[in-house]
Amino acid sequence: MITGREIGSNEQLVRISMKDSNLDSIIEKAIANEQEANQFYLKLAEIVTDKAAKDTLLYMAQEEKKHKEYLLQYRQESFIGNATNTSKIKNNKIAECLQSPKVKYNMDSKDVYLIAAERELNSYNFYKGLASLHPKGEIKEMLMKMAAQELKHKEKVEYLYANTAFVQTAGG
Repeated sequence: MITGREIGSNEQLVRISMKDSNLDSIIEKAIANEQEANQFYLKLAEIVTDKAAKDTLLYMAQEEKKHKEYLLQYRQESFIGNATNTSKIKNNKIAECLQSPKVKYNMDSKDVYLIAAERELNSYNFYKGLASLHPKGEIKEMLMKMAAQELKHKEKVEYLYANTAFVQTAGG
C-alpha cells in the first residue's frame, strides 16, 4: 500500500491540477510501473517452457503496454473517463493467501500464474492507494479505472492458477 510520504502529503494531492508537477510525478511513476511490468512479463515469458503460460505472459505484457499508453494519453490531457464497473470483477484472494515462488527456469505454470497474480495485486494496491488520496473527480476516476484493470488481470491469472494447480479429474 502506498503511503502519503512516498508520493507527497494528502493535503498537497487534494489541491493538484493537471498542470501540477506533483500529479505529473505521480503519472510518471505509474508509467514507469507499467513499463516495468511489461518488461517483467516479457522476461518471464522468455524462461517459461509451457506454451499456455508463455502466451498468458505475453498477453499480460501487452496489457501493461496498453496501460502505459493510456497513462501517456492521460498525461497529455486527453483522458475521457469511462470508469470500469468493479462490481463485476471477482477477487478470489489467491494472491493474498499464497506466497509466490521465486522466478526460476522451468517453473511450473501454476507458479507463473501465482507470480503474475501477486504482481497484479501490487499494481491494484498502487492505483487504489493513489485514488484514496484524491477527492471525487477526474483524477480519482482515472486511478480507479487503472485499479480495476489490474484487478481484472489478477482475476484472470488467479483463474488460470486455480485451473492449473487444482486440475479437475474425470472422477470429479
